[in-house]
Amino acid sequence: MRLLAQLGAVGLATAVGSAAVMAVDGRWLPTLVLGIAAAALALVVYRWVVARTEHRPVVEVAPTGAAGATARGVALGALVFTAVIATVAVLGGYRVEGPGSATTALGLVGFMTVAAVTEELLFRGVLFRVVEERAGTWGALVLTAVLFGAVHLTNPGASLWGGTAVAIEAGAMLAAAYAATRTLWLPIGIHLGWNLVASGVFGTEVSGNGTPQGLLDGATSGPVLLSGGAFGPEASLPAVLAGVALTVVFLRLAHRRGRLVPRRARRSTPGATDGATAAGAPPATVGA
Repeated sequence: MRLLAQLGAVGLATAVGSAAVMAVDGRWLPTLVLGIAAAALALVVYRWVVARTEHRPVVEVAPTGAAGATARGVALGALVFTAVIATVAVLGGYRVEGPGSATTALGLVGFMTVAAVTEELLFRGVLFRVVEERAGTWGALVLTAVLFGAVHLTNPGASLWGGTAVAIEAGAMLAAAYAATRTLWLPIGIHLGWNLVASGVFGTEVSGNGTPQGLLDGATSGPVLLSGGAFGPEASLPAVLAGVALTVVFLRLAHRRGRLVPRRARRSTPGATDGATAAGAPPATVGA
């Protein structure tokens, strides 16, 4: 019931916010404002429903340290995608055809903000965190990564390889980032930084969604493993390898910090607790 309540509340807030953003039909200023407002609404709803159903401080989205952790995430996501697209370009799979649009890029800030925040709340804040209590960190990482990739199969231009790539480089990596820090701010920042640079700067497709051009009018070409094809550079081999590398780094960090949660054993006695901390999950912090 707790899982359904949280998914329902955050999912409803996501649907309302996304509908509002889509209703302005790409106009940059309303998209920017409504996107940020929709992300804020989703955060408020998440804090409310988790506090109400788990009766604990919602430290994974605590304000303390939020700005710093998010900024570090944005910088990391932007840096990694820049390295990915630079690799693709050197190998002949990306080129700049001309300037894009600064106002479109600003509108993408709002669009990508609501996407990053709501997806992290749903997949890492609700699904990963709740599943981890029973299945442990490894089980939750695999399950939520597969679900994250499967959801992206509904996008235009999607393919089985594209969904698999997103599951590996984003689903697993962002879950590992949460496990290492026990805050949602870092994965939100990484998600946002990656998407903003991909669309708002380099003008590439983001998960096959037909994203409008940002500051640059970029084009990809060549084999799918190099360029990502219609799905965009997220389906390229350089992106997958970068995601795997970050996943390993974050999981090693989580191990050193003692934040990997083991799978819960079957109950052997009646009256065992089923609360948010029953699985022995380490307390969340806001540091990255």
